[in-house]
This record gives sequence, C-alpha cells and structure tokens, in this order.
Amino acid sequence: MIDTHSHIYSAEFDNDRPQVMQRAIEAGVTHIVLPNENLESVQRLLDTQVQWPDRISLALGLHPEEVRDDWSDVLDRMEPILERHSWAAIGEVGIDLYWDKTWLHQQMQALERQLGWCVDRRLPFIIHCREALDEVLDVLGQFRGQMPQGVFHCFTGTPHEVDRIRLVGDFYFGIGGVLTFKKSTLPEALPVIGLDRIVLETDSPYMAPVPHRGQRNESAYVADVARCMATHLGTDLGEVDRVTTDNALRLFPIQH
Repeated sequence: MIDTHSHIYSAEFDNDRPQVMQRAIEAGVTHIVLPNENLESVQRLLDTQVQWPDRISLALGLHPEEVRDDWSDVLDRMEPILERHSWAAIGEVGIDLYWDKTWLHQQMQALERQLGWCVDRRLPFIIHCREALDEVLDVLGQFRGQMPQGVFHCFTGTPHEVDRIRLVGDFYFGIGGVLTFKKSTLPEALPVIGLDRIVLETDSPYMAPVPHRGQRNESAYVADVARCMATHLGTDLGEVDRVTTDNALRLFPIQH
C-alpha cells in the first residue's frame, strides 16, 4: 500500500518517528508521500526523507491555511527550492474556507500560481479543498487544455460533487479515515469514483480511522482504510492494495 498523504515529518512524531515508520512497514505500507505546508516545514520534509530515501517522496507547496498577504513573496522564496531537490508533486495547495474566508482572493491567486508550476514542470498536484469546491473548480477551469494530473486530497464529498469535479478534469480522489466514520457519505461516493481513480491516504496525524478514531493518526492505519474500502466495494484487501498502488504510481513520479 502507498500512503499518498501523511505529515509524519511534523512535531507530533518527533519522539517516535522510527517506530511509526516501522509500524507502517509492518502494516504493508511500502511508500509514503509527504506534502509540504509552508517554508518552515520544507527542511523537516527533507530531513525525514534522508532517513528513509527509498520509502518517502516529497511534495512542495503552500498550504491554503498558510496563505496571507505575503503569499507571493513566500512563493518567490519557495520556487527556487523546486530546482534543488526532487519532488513528486506540488502540494498541498488549494482553498480552505472552513474557518476563515478572509484570504479567499489570495488563496485563489496562490493556487493558480502553483498550478502553473505543475504545468511548467509536469508535476501532479495535491489539492486541499474544504468548503471551497466552487472556487477550486473556478481556478482549475483556467487550465483547460493544459490540465495537470492531480488528486483531491481527503475527499469527503457526494456522488454529485464527484460528477462536478469530473466536468473539469479526470482527477484522482484521496480517501482516508473519514470513510470509516459512522455518518460518512463516502460509501455512496466510492462506486461513482471507481477504484481505478482512488488513492489511499491517512493525512497523519489527523483524522485517524476507526478503530483508532480520536488518537494520533499514523501511516500504518492506511490498512484500516483499505479494509473498509474493500468491504464497501465488495472486493478484497488485495485488490484494493493492488489497484490503489498502481493508481499512485501512475499519478506520482515516485520510485517504488
């Protein structure tokens, strides 16, 4: 299995990161993609990959919750980093209006610029979209004819929202612990998405799946998501593992 979205470089794992990685390996996780958040987190990503170079790939981007009036200066400083290291994606980028709509315009501008990086460098994107599907699709719509590949990270939407996204592009959908929650709408969306467009993720340390809900999430728990997915799709864990791994390898330029 490939965990396509994990923040195990964050401070929450500073005391036991080697043990977290070992548990992931024992659970069948062969590779992990780490998305960036801001300028300060870049070095943490790089330091983590140095420890497990064959098992970790990195994405570079400015998280929408980190976007402020200085977003353009931050991206000016971030862009040269793209040339100095190997990156599997641009991310995580997007728009988040859940807590605060103050920076909507800046978030849309930052997303547009970073999607331009995807086009210029032929890299996929990792989209963070929370309470902002209209706005994200508006920005993506500006790239018709040169649309990069990408994944809607932590997708929690409805079948109708899947259809809306597909009117803009043939993207992948990152499915994590929310699938296992009692009131999740994702079981109805999975058949509409189709296993051939799903990648697994944890978003560690956030949103741990049942039976770990309320605890710190970690990459090993992607196996719980895969088992739940297999049940809802009427297939087995091996098939979910095989197809979602193939999907991740098609989406991201990673060594596996």
